Amino acid sequence: MKSYSVFFANYTIGEDAYDMVPQVCRRYGTRILMIGGEKAMDAAAPLLEAALKDTDLSIVDRVIFGKDCTTAQIARWAAYAKACGADMIFGMGGGKALDTAKGAADQAGLPVFTFPTIAATCAATTALSVVYREDGNFERFAFFEKPARHCFINTRVIADAPWKYLRAGMGDTMGKFFECHFSARGDQLDHSSSLGREISNLCYGPLLEHGAPALQDCRNHKVSFDLEQAVLANIVSTGMVSLMVLDDYNCAIAHSVYYGLVLLPGFEETYLHGDVVAYGVLVQLAVDHDWERLKEAKEFLKSLEIPSTLAEMHVPLDREYLREVLKETVNGPDMEHIPYPVTEDMIYEAMEAVEKLG
Repeated sequence: MKSYSVFFANYTIGEDAYDMVPQVCRRYGTRILMIGGEKAMDAAAPLLEAALKDTDLSIVDRVIFGKDCTTAQIARWAAYAKACGADMIFGMGGGKALDTAKGAADQAGLPVFTFPTIAATCAATTALSVVYREDGNFERFAFFEKPARHCFINTRVIADAPWKYLRAGMGDTMGKFFECHFSARGDQLDHSSSLGREISNLCYGPLLEHGAPALQDCRNHKVSFDLEQAVLANIVSTGMVSLMVLDDYNCAIAHSVYYGLVLLPGFEETYLHGDVVAYGVLVQLAVDHDWERLKEAKEFLKSLEIPSTLAEMHVPLDREYLREVLKETVNGPDMEHIPYPVTEDMIYEAMEAVEKLG
């Protein structure tokens, strides 16, 4: 059999996580190009600079990644990294900033390190970038050989970030558990995918225990054990699953429901990705007739105040109004590997069942 490699995500987490940067990064050189979001760098870069003081590591430039992670922006910052003589790239911010940094580093042939400032996605620990077209629409996934060399998660920065991103991250994270188990059902998995599926259990169980108090602590800008556990689930557990399982097992109905709903005018601008994926989990559970888990997940979303019905998202439960939503849901790429065929009727009936739960 042909050999294959699995690269894990290394990370440091805590209020003083940046203090480890010199020890971890010094072996790769001294000159750093930082690519990030403007607000993210305003919040976190001074803490990083303080950690680098009195070391031979230096930030040669801080640049704003742009509006989206695009092919042009990746190429722009890859070329600039070479021109300014950077030895490594630091990505700081949310998913799009980190994806731009990862793409630029890969293209420039440089090591990349990630500094997530919100806990909304697993971009900091995955070996891919979501690339958009210039008009903001999805273009492609760019896959890399390995994830960032190290991820530095400063819980003080995340506790001070808007709490809505932590909440959305938890919604997206629970989707990883339900979708991974659903899409892998009935398959004979290799070791890597089996291990990834088992890790996906940590994308839901810890959130049931720590999610609600973590969100309350984030609202109060409090670093706590609950907050740390939720952040680890959102950033690390999900990233590990993504790294280890076949791509077939990363998404299913929940994400496909999201991609259907964002076709509605103004919907994507109003609701965060993870909040909508969480609603999609409920639809998936209803399709699968897993009523006990549906009620449990519903109560969890209520504890986080995530919208759990179409009515709460101001979307009418009307078959004609949802025609394109249903079509996209069943035909989307996330539905290519699921344990049984799913029809538009099944999705609509599942939405009705979720709505009846109130």
